[in-house]
Amino acid sequence: MAHGPDRRVVAVVVTFNRLALVQRLVERLGEVAGLDEVLVIDNASTDGTGAWLAGVPTTGETPVLARTLERNRGGAGGFHDGLGWALDRDADLVWLMDDDGLPDRDCLGRLLEHDYDFWGPLVVDEEDSDTLVFPVRPPGSPTALRTVAQVRAKDRDGVLADIVIPFNGVLVTRELVDRIGLPREEFFIWGDDVEYLWRAREAGARVATVTDAVVRHPSVGELGTPMAFGRTTYNHSPSELKHYCMARNNLVNLRDYRGPLHALAFVAKTIWFYTFTRPSLARLKLSARAMRDGLAGEYDGHERFLT
Repeated sequence: MAHGPDRRVVAVVVTFNRLALVQRLVERLGEVAGLDEVLVIDNASTDGTGAWLAGVPTTGETPVLARTLERNRGGAGGFHDGLGWALDRDADLVWLMDDDGLPDRDCLGRLLEHDYDFWGPLVVDEEDSDTLVFPVRPPGSPTALRTVAQVRAKDRDGVLADIVIPFNGVLVTRELVDRIGLPREEFFIWGDDVEYLWRAREAGARVATVTDAVVRHPSVGELGTPMAFGRTTYNHSPSELKHYCMARNNLVNLRDYRGPLHALAFVAKTIWFYTFTRPSLARLKLSARAMRDGLAGEYDGHERFLT
């Protein structure tokens, strides 16, 4: 194995008000060989998650530690806190995951057969294991891969290089975190995972998906609403919170990592979508406010949607 037995592997789980799912996941992690510790970040849940975690010292033979945050800081804040905590506890490798995924029992072992800086499994639909929950688009390819068969037809020696779906069962090395820092907690939700991946790539990280390692995940439906006569899609969400964070954070990511032309293209795409595809003056105004906040470096605007 590329990573010897002396390397300490710590799982970090971020959860919010999904007690049944985090119970299922913690139980599964107790069945995973090679895991030294499980850290659970509870984002101030109100469904009894904190009380349940307080009574769970181990899963299988693996120690479980939990930390309940003083307020909901979103996935971004949760992973920021959890990844830092794992390093404080001398993790060499950190296995990051949301509460709604369920890694196969051999997932970690299959990941550890490879040596990268930031790498993860396929994320498949738990009701249809032939379908990817999050389609992947290999760098330089115009076509997204949507099935396990398509991905495995493109891999080389069981690896799809230069791409990974962050924070869904991904491993990150201590060395990489020391180089690039922690996820941007101010993003709250949406785009923090992409930003971390792009930051890692910019730093020269070796990134990959291991195609025989699998995390099972509830379906999120069809990603992207068709627009512009079917030529492209837009990440429309009925949730004002999700849309605000998406518009703010995506514009910032594009500006910082792809340049002003890509950022302007996203602005134009948003205007088109809410003018012609799903006409909504309210959404146009919300988009404008979110983008203005992002460009101004103001990251507390999402809080008005949490009350």
